[in-house]
Amino acid sequence: MKEFESVYKTFLQDCHDKNLRRHLLSIEPESAGKIKVDSKIYLNFASNDYLGLKHHPKLIEESAVWAQKYGAGSGASRLVTGNFPLFEEVEQKIAKLKGTEAALILASGYQANGTVLHALFDKTILKQNPVVVSDKLNHASMHFGCAAANVRQKRYRHLDASHADELLKAADKNAPKFLLSETVFSMDGDSAPMSSLIACAKETKAMLIADDAHGFGVLGEGGKGLATGADLTIGTFSKALGSFGAYIAASQTMIDYLTQRCGGLIYSTGLPPATLGAINAGLDLLPDLEYERKRVANHAKRFREEIAKLGNERGWSTWSTGQSETQIVPLIIGGAKEALELSTYLKEQGLWVTAIRPPTVPEGTARLRFAFTASHDEKDIDQLIQVLKNYK
Repeated sequence: MKEFESVYKTFLQDCHDKNLRRHLLSIEPESAGKIKVDSKIYLNFASNDYLGLKHHPKLIEESAVWAQKYGAGSGASRLVTGNFPLFEEVEQKIAKLKGTEAALILASGYQANGTVLHALFDKTILKQNPVVVSDKLNHASMHFGCAAANVRQKRYRHLDASHADELLKAADKNAPKFLLSETVFSMDGDSAPMSSLIACAKETKAMLIADDAHGFGVLGEGGKGLATGADLTIGTFSKALGSFGAYIAASQTMIDYLTQRCGGLIYSTGLPPATLGAINAGLDLLPDLEYERKRVANHAKRFREEIAKLGNERGWSTWSTGQSETQIVPLIIGGAKEALELSTYLKEQGLWVTAIRPPTVPEGTARLRFAFTASHDEKDIDQLIQVLKNYK
């Protein structure tokens, strides 16, 4: 052990003392909507598998077909020898669904945000410093991409398009401008005012970049998400599509540029054939999953309503679901210790819900993050609500 490693031990102890230390747990998938941890089965309210496609036989079947045909891995980056024919087929489907000229598949949502933004904000290409205006609560991966490009963001108040407009109009008129937002915010379950942001970007000549990771598949007409009208959309296949990977949907020019400059494409091994097969099958299923989308929305709506009633009955003014209006519903508790205690209680009752603590969310807003899926039924929601009613 190196002498300076002691600083890491001090950091870990500090995390422990503040109830902020994280741990990796071995979790086995059970039937849809359930997991097994240490031989105990739980109802899972912490999954992003919103449409329940992870176990869908068509995804599993097509995944196996492509693995059998091309092997377990791609063997190289896409620009070397890892660019299978299925990449182009899936990218064409994505572009058509998102209403853009082209699309590009990358390895993960975090990698996509980090490396795409890094490439777009490259000062050696732009010939000047870009102006980047972003929602204060954007995902950590978007902030990482800005930091990697050595860009200092101008952060507008959460969901406040008027504030974004002010910041863009106050900037250098000749500078290249970018406006960044998630469509659905992963920790709060609220959605961006996309029509206002689109109008703002158009008026100020800014490029609107939207992270549609939690909107794609489960929201919008036919599951196409909420980013229609954005100049560039970043999304994933690892949420509602039940698989893995990420995509960029944009103009042909932007996709061609990213092919030249995006490190996440250039220096990363292409997705495995099995993953591409699962993505392809999920995209084919997506238009016909309206029942599942409505089911998810109804679960979340009912839960928000029941929590509001429970809060009024118990006088729990600190319990709040915030501005959630999607399948993601936070139960904001406040302190990290209190959030952990509630999470532990729910797990004791056979319900798996994760406590989300700083620095993932701001201080004083620790919460349980409930994610509702098509795999849940009414009895599952009944059980969840009853268990919460019985909490001290």
